[in-house]
Amino acid sequence: MADWAVTLHESIHAIPPEQWDSCAGPDAPFISHAFLSALEDSGSVSRETGWIPRHLRLQSPDGALAAVCPAYIKEHSWGEYVFDQGWARAFNAAGGQYYPKLQCAVPFTPAPGPRLLAHPAAPPETRPVLADALRQLCDDTGLSSAHVTFCQPEESTLLTERGWLPRLGVQYHWHNQGFSSFEDFLATLSSRKRKSVRRERRDANACGLTFETLRGQAITAEDWQAFYGFYQDTIDRKWGRAYLTDRFFPLLSDRLGDAVVMMVARDGQTPVAMALNILGGDTLFGRNWGCRGEWPFLHFELCYYRAIDFAIAHGLQRVEAGAQGEHKIQRGYLPVLTHSAHWLENPSLRRAVQDYLHNERPAIRAEAEALMALSPYRKEGDSTPS
Repeated sequence: MADWAVTLHESIHAIPPEQWDSCAGPDAPFISHAFLSALEDSGSVSRETGWIPRHLRLQSPDGALAAVCPAYIKEHSWGEYVFDQGWARAFNAAGGQYYPKLQCAVPFTPAPGPRLLAHPAAPPETRPVLADALRQLCDDTGLSSAHVTFCQPEESTLLTERGWLPRLGVQYHWHNQGFSSFEDFLATLSSRKRKSVRRERRDANACGLTFETLRGQAITAEDWQAFYGFYQDTIDRKWGRAYLTDRFFPLLSDRLGDAVVMMVARDGQTPVAMALNILGGDTLFGRNWGCRGEWPFLHFELCYYRAIDFAIAHGLQRVEAGAQGEHKIQRGYLPVLTHSAHWLENPSLRRAVQDYLHNERPAIRAEAEALMALSPYRKEGDSTPS
């Protein structure tokens, strides 16, 4: 790392938006300066919440901006969706101290995307240098570990080659095969699954509710107030905690504009369900949803089918519905592997986790293959769709 300069920043605002976004690029909204600053400015990310910003900025030997990296010192493992609490318990029981650790991630957002954000004009060795800087930061500051979560496969490969431990997960994504309409998509499903989806959509739309899709500034303060109520209700039902403050969502709308896409169901003038999506590049990312009342198949309609409608209408390649939920498969969302990489300073902990991940990875791959066998899409030789 000779002649490369690494600086740490306690706020995303310490790095000008144009510099950060020149490295982040235009297609991954969650790593944009706008999204990360909304997290900080709303108080969702702070020392009090256990997400302490320590963003990295890397300058090449000629003094030019080479890369940035969204990073946080963590005092816990909440809001990450790649679970290492077992590692922490084992290390602490053995007399170690797992926290604080370094997390290179987007808080509360299990959406895959780039994490080692190199400037397009940066030298080819930039990402390896940045990866080594994350390791060095642990060594210099006494942090137990560094974790790069929901990164791109090539980033995981690079980190693995430099001694990090790779880990896999499973999510569910819908892929656009050049469909011109929802019916065009349905034609690729098996007859039984196609009939099931049609029935679910019919029943959801026969409840007397009205549906609309709102974007950016069309989402009013009253809409956001209602949405935050839904968000809290969902958290309460899952015995979780509300990571995001009520100030976050209006800030998000202000800063991301039409990239914020809200699906709304109303009973008369009253919203009864809302689903928040973020548009980035060629992908629609499903994020949060909430509902009051019992409405048949409303979750599937609002979160999955209307997201597919939107993707087809706007020529998007994917809808990423996030983690968990095998029920998504029957609605056309197929399993895909996600990637993370982990650096552990303590040799004994590292060996134990390495053995664990060595056994976990083939199990995750086998799980993904088994889930793929549940695909609702027609197999070659199936009868003509009706």
